[in-house]
Amino acid sequence: ARRMESDCRIPLGGLSQPGLLVTPRTLALCAFLWGLISVRVFGAAVLEEEKTPEMVAFATPCWQVEEFVVAQECAQCNSFQSKTWLACSSTGYVEKINCAKSNKDEYKSCRSAVMEERRFWRFEGTMVSLTVLFALVVVMRQRALDRLASEKVRKQIESI
Repeated sequence: ARRMESDCRIPLGGLSQPGLLVTPRTLALCAFLWGLISVRVFGAAVLEEEKTPEMVAFATPCWQVEEFVVAQECAQCNSFQSKTWLACSSTGYVEKINCAKSNKDEYKSCRSAVMEERRFWRFEGTMVSLTVLFALVVVMRQRALDRLASEKVRKQIESI
């Protein structure tokens, strides 16, 4: 039960890397992924251009266009604030600010140092775990390949 595969292969790398070949399936997958990424990027750019200057001026909070002072440090939102305040929706933390020119109090989303540190160590732990996992996979594969090579040499010696 041998798997049928196309003989159409495109050498990549020339003479310096003669074993590096690309199949049409790989090229099609790369083209598809490139197209998907392009649609996402260009689509986001088109949606951004559709905003009129009036819309931007109306929707822009005062802290984006003028100087401000932090009136209350970054704190976690409670359940009610998380559901009702737009500033709480992105990070779950908010700080109260006072805009200098307009003298308005507004709430701005912020990142908690404790939350960022926890996320950092979770990421580090995940990366170390994946490193150990894939190192084990490489060792196991190398042992299997060594076993196959030894078996092949043994069979060649027995056939003499």
